[in-house]
Amino acid sequence: MRLARIAHPTGVAFVVIEGTGDGSADTDDLVAKEILDHPFGVPEFTGREWPLGQTRLLAPILPSKVVAVGRNYADHAAELGNAVPEEPLIFLKPSTSVIGPGAPILLPPSSSRVEFEGELAVVIGRPCRDVKAENAQSVILGYTVANDVTARDLQRADVQFTRGKSFDSFCPIGPWIETELDPTDVEIRTELDDEVKQDGHTSDMVHSVAAQIEFISAIMTLLPGDIILTGTPAGVGQMVAGQTVSVTVEGIGTLTNPVLDR
Repeated sequence: MRLARIAHPTGVAFVVIEGTGDGSADTDDLVAKEILDHPFGVPEFTGREWPLGQTRLLAPILPSKVVAVGRNYADHAAELGNAVPEEPLIFLKPSTSVIGPGAPILLPPSSSRVEFEGELAVVIGRPCRDVKAENAQSVILGYTVANDVTARDLQRADVQFTRGKSFDSFCPIGPWIETELDPTDVEIRTELDDEVKQDGHTSDMVHSVAAQIEFISAIMTLLPGDIILTGTPAGVGQMVAGQTVSVTVEGIGTLTNPVLDR
């Protein structure tokens, strides 16, 4: 099931997306069926629906927090000259960094090198704490596509990650949440102006999705809608104004955002 959040002709709604296509083409045969209240639990439909082309996809969820895992692919750690951590290396991105498909990534004037990082994202489905890895699936609502946008020069200057990861628009997610996905071996591909820059698989993660949930939930309570960014494969690189970046996760779809100066 594909859960989304849309702007429709009379407002905003959570919906289930039905039909074929990945949301990246105007000809996709997709219909948005409105859900009553929220996307958690068994959906109850209102009876209203719209062709997806007559709506605008928004960020599929508004998390209370985004927890990201760094250096979770050995090839990415190596390309930046970093060692692979023995435990998940986590950091936070603020909820104000979240944007949806088609919204612009805004390059701040304080950075001269902003980079893309295509990732699989986990969406939490219920409040949880101290979740064991073997029970991780029970707290997952689904999965979406993310771009962990990073001001690399600021990250390196600060050593820690907060400033370089936290600017408004630095966490695009979408196009929707896929509830039926096996995350153990799916392809992650990032294209910059239609040129493939990243092409990896989640099977190369150092710490699995389940291991990440166990580690993070031992530190903090995770709430419904919270996002975990699970790491990026090798091939990260700079974006400049006027370019377009697209991240595709196999089994979910494609997230595309233009790049503009702020």
